[in-house]
Amino acid sequence: MADRQTFVLTITCPDTVGIVAAVSGFLTQHDCFITEAAQYGDPISRRFFCRIVFCYGALTPPVPELEKLFSLVAERFQMIWKLHDLGRKARVVILVSKFGHCLVDLLHRYHTGQLPIEIPAVISNHPDMRAIVEWHGIPYHYFAVDKHDKFAQEKRVAEVIDHSHADLVVLARYMQILSREMCVRLSGKAINIHHSFLPSFKGAKPYHQAHARGVKIIGATAHYVTPDLDEGPIIEQGVERVDHTATPDDLVAIGRDIENVVLARAVRWHVEHRVLPNGSKTVVFK
Repeated sequence: MADRQTFVLTITCPDTVGIVAAVSGFLTQHDCFITEAAQYGDPISRRFFCRIVFCYGALTPPVPELEKLFSLVAERFQMIWKLHDLGRKARVVILVSKFGHCLVDLLHRYHTGQLPIEIPAVISNHPDMRAIVEWHGIPYHYFAVDKHDKFAQEKRVAEVIDHSHADLVVLARYMQILSREMCVRLSGKAINIHHSFLPSFKGAKPYHQAHARGVKIIGATAHYVTPDLDEGPIIEQGVERVDHTATPDDLVAIGRDIENVVLARAVRWHVEHRVLPNGSKTVVFK
């Protein structure tokens, strides 16, 4: 099956009887070979979530025709659905400031093929990361922030994102708050890594806040960007145990390792179409 065209079908709809039978029957009828399937029915929201990976068969119709035919099934169950071509790598634009650990980790995973993405651009409000980014052959866009006109800088950022035809924007410790307009524009297509185990310790210096509270567990949170600061749907979190001997600097160092792993997982799951929105939460098919 490795040489066949492979797709992911994602579905969200009201939970009811017969959805799985209808979808699997449709794919079988059109000579599609299912290689992976996951489903979840939320008992609270009464919503159904599904992710199916399948290969094209010799008798499967072209994509536009298959989509048109499936729309009849989708209409019957009031589905929100999309067909994704796994042969196409997602185009990911990364935003970064002065802390480069998440950026460098993503670049390494990209360079070694661990992340199935393309990176058409890296954008920063500081020049610090230019050398490492350009070493990877990726354009680096440095736009300084004028505190008297932050909108002008954000407009240039938006232009690069648009020009890059980005499927996803990753805030890899980008220490600027996006405007409400930008957040709305990137809804469902921007992931932030927060250096704290949300919803606790929001804002500046969360590790110092955590140290002052004497926490025994620290962590990091990857979530979608929304107009409400650090309140977006959570995709992934990671934690590490600490004790009274850890200094704030120790917490920062441990936290950065967690941030790298958590952000990479969130990016991978997003580009593999494993994350489906569920109100203020997410369903993640790992």
